[in-house]
Amino acid sequence: MNTKRLDPRTLAYIQTLVQAASMKDDWKTALDKVLVALRAEFVFDNVAIYMVDPTTLSLEITHARAVGRGKAAEADAAWGENLANQVLARESMVTQDPLDDSNDRISQAYLLGLPLFNGSTVFGVMVFVRFGGPVYEDVQTTLAAIAGSWVAALLYRKAHEETHQQLAVLQQKVQLQDDFVATISHELRTPLGFIKGYSTTLLRADTTWDEETKQEFLTIIDEEADRLSQLIDNILESAKLQSRSVQLNVQPLRLDALIRDVVIRVCARHKNLEVELRLDPVPPIQGDNVRITQVFDNLFSNAAKYANGSKIMVATKEDNGSLLVTFSDRGPGIPKAYLPYIFERFYRVPGDRSSKGSGLGLYICNQIIMAHHGKIWVESELKKGTTFYIQLPIKSAI
Repeated sequence: MNTKRLDPRTLAYIQTLVQAASMKDDWKTALDKVLVALRAEFVFDNVAIYMVDPTTLSLEITHARAVGRGKAAEADAAWGENLANQVLARESMVTQDPLDDSNDRISQAYLLGLPLFNGSTVFGVMVFVRFGGPVYEDVQTTLAAIAGSWVAALLYRKAHEETHQQLAVLQQKVQLQDDFVATISHELRTPLGFIKGYSTTLLRADTTWDEETKQEFLTIIDEEADRLSQLIDNILESAKLQSRSVQLNVQPLRLDALIRDVVIRVCARHKNLEVELRLDPVPPIQGDNVRITQVFDNLFSNAAKYANGSKIMVATKEDNGSLLVTFSDRGPGIPKAYLPYIFERFYRVPGDRSSKGSGLGLYICNQIIMAHHGKIWVESELKKGTTFYIQLPIKSAI
């Protein structure tokens, strides 16, 4: 491209670049397409993009591509770092021809550096490298500058997308915190309201209550006090687990025996609960009896609340050096969109008002299983039920 005016071919070429930059791809794919389209007329062997670190104000390479001659070159000139720093200092285009007349083509590096602007601020530098020439002519530097503007736009889009994602995550966390405050406020007030109401009623001087009524009121007070205590324990427990300050009391543990004990206790509490056990003979694991019991108590409690009346099936088997537990119900299921979030702290399925809860139970389960170097996950299908899977190492990794 030796002519100094933009002929129809050049205009068509610019249109190709514009189309490549305008694709609705992710930024990296769009960037690669721009560079491929650019090289159809603008010859370069290597290209490197440096971004300014906002903390140190130094350049950090963020994208590099070797597309032509000298792909294996390891010379400093291969990515033009020194030139990039000159461009950053001058905030303008800089070209650099070979410094010697060596016959080694890799040493004959022709460099072109372009500042990448966001408004009037340089936030990066793009460097093109040609091994063995030719020199950069005026029309070519103009095209490179145009391409640099589109690359700057793509990188700005990248930064915008990343900021948007970070804001979305932050917004979700803030929403979870807000939901938690609202939920905990409600959950604390409810048992306190019962305790206060029934105790005040019993203390009325103008009324005499028969023994049966007194017993009923005292039972309600006792149950609500237990509920309040459990809620406070869960809040404290989740805080400890989040800070990784919980110490496990690890010892050999027969999980089948533990599950049977939990089932006996749960069924005594929930008379209509139907549980089927399919517990294969499995070797002991190393675990904390209290913490693992807490996990199954939580799962049974959830099933009793959210899948009331549904049969629960618990199975164990050995699986490639691990112990796999499946915990299934035939309840209403969980919408697929909500499954990735149910182990998050304070998370509750939107719109579910079927029962009360703080959104801490499954978070605590997940943290306990992770502390045992295991994992827990869930699968669910609407109107068909939910299955939790727990995988624990048989050989201790704790």
